[in-house]
Amino acid sequence: MTAQPESTTARLLVTCLENEGVQYIFGIPGEENIHFIDALRDSSIRYILTRHEQGASFMADIYGRLTGKAGVCSATLGPGAINLLLGTADATTNSAPLVAISAQVGLDRIYKESHQSVDLVNMFRPVTKWAETVLTPEAVPEMVRKAFKQAQTLRPGAVYLAIPQDIETMPASPGVHPLPVNIVRDAAPSPSQIARAVTLLQQARAPLLLAGHGAARAHVQEALVRFSEKLNIPVATTFMGKGAFPDNHPNALGTVGFMLRDYVNFGFAQADVLLCVGYELQEFSPAQINPQADKQIIHIHTFPAEVDAYYPVAVGIEGNIALTLEELAQKLSPTSGLSAAGQHIRAVLQEEREQGAQETSFPVKPQRLVLDIRAAMGESDIVLADTGAAKMWMARLYPTYQPNTCLISNGLSTMGFALPGAIAAKLAYPDRKVLAVMGDGSFLMNAQELETARREGISFVVLIWVDESYGLIEWKMDLELGRHSHVAFSNPDFVRFALSFGAKGYRIQSAEELLPTLKRALADDVVSVIACPVDSSENVRLTDKLGKLTEPI
Repeated sequence: MTAQPESTTARLLVTCLENEGVQYIFGIPGEENIHFIDALRDSSIRYILTRHEQGASFMADIYGRLTGKAGVCSATLGPGAINLLLGTADATTNSAPLVAISAQVGLDRIYKESHQSVDLVNMFRPVTKWAETVLTPEAVPEMVRKAFKQAQTLRPGAVYLAIPQDIETMPASPGVHPLPVNIVRDAAPSPSQIARAVTLLQQARAPLLLAGHGAARAHVQEALVRFSEKLNIPVATTFMGKGAFPDNHPNALGTVGFMLRDYVNFGFAQADVLLCVGYELQEFSPAQINPQADKQIIHIHTFPAEVDAYYPVAVGIEGNIALTLEELAQKLSPTSGLSAAGQHIRAVLQEEREQGAQETSFPVKPQRLVLDIRAAMGESDIVLADTGAAKMWMARLYPTYQPNTCLISNGLSTMGFALPGAIAAKLAYPDRKVLAVMGDGSFLMNAQELETARREGISFVVLIWVDESYGLIEWKMDLELGRHSHVAFSNPDFVRFALSFGAKGYRIQSAEELLPTLKRALADDVVSVIACPVDSSENVRLTDKLGKLTEPI
């Protein structure tokens, strides 16, 4: 678009954001950025006023992760900007594009000790791809274009821009306008690397494909299915890669990343060559799938692999993931396919799901919770599994059929992202049902954003797993120490709490109530909170059971 000259830096900044296609900005205004906020009034951008800057950053994080377009969050200087830091770090570690913008003290005092003056750029630099201060109005078009290019290309991540208070109100030169947005396309894979991968795969006895977050982000499910079917290769996914390969496909092994002795790991134990497609080491340690560091690894992604002793890359193919899979498939013959062990892995996982669906005890067992959630959600509906024990159960047992429909933070694994993230998910996909699955520990970290959802007319459901404990930490302590301490707490009345925000509230009092309550709440046009007591003793029972799996199955 061709922008008209703007009178101030603040108005020029808004025009540049419009030029980048920004539809939403999540944040809280402050004294030092009121001109930027005012300039948004007459723009095409919808400002979502949040109740905490951390919530704003998580909304931008999830919006960027779902759409591939940088989510934008804003804050004032000092404490407001610092509150953006967590979601910004989560975006970078989870490879989600995000642009964080905050005010900063004026250049007339930035060099000295003064009220609310903090070196924000150096605070954000370790958790962003690029962080800088705008020092002149004329730099805004180039810096905004660079920010979005950095955030959205190669490995996506977060960037940060600081706007000093006196720069915001400075006049911009009449000839300064937004730069054209040029789309950088993925490169074709290297023919020589394709040839090396073909040679390695032709010699493989038991190849296995691992689809990671990059595969989900690139939406290459069709290419993965064609590749797996033509070559008869089994496929596992990471927590963040769930849905990149459909769990109901005969070649699907399930999700890896929980325990070394979980069922899916035995498929990796038998593999000699691993095709890691879109896998990023921050998702989980490669030591879990290659504990002896003896497997041949083919790394397929849009950027090089990180160096790790347990991830010795034999062949690295950088470029368009779908094109890479298609070229490999054309040059290879089918393998022996899913082994007896792989078939057994599918069978025991399905047996665990079926047993869970039949559980009628109360408090509700996690297996029953997961299966009732699956029954209430459509294949394209979005569930956000917050960090904690609920994440582990959802990652292991929740069948996922499309990419980015089960969102887990496994880069930073931060608590509290799911409720504000659900707001962004519903804005990105208003026609889909959205469910935030959270422990009672993580729920209250950003529960204030219920008011944001209610005020903005955004409907979704929060399902709280109630066990009055930081359950994952209790689980870990019991597993390693044989006891736990300092993890228990009390809760408010969640139904009355939800009602006080103008939301609907439900309390589950039997296992049979869960599914119909979920369906009713998901069909409603308001935000709803469901509190469901969960039997957390199943946590240790699961690890006891998996710990006894000492031989390949």
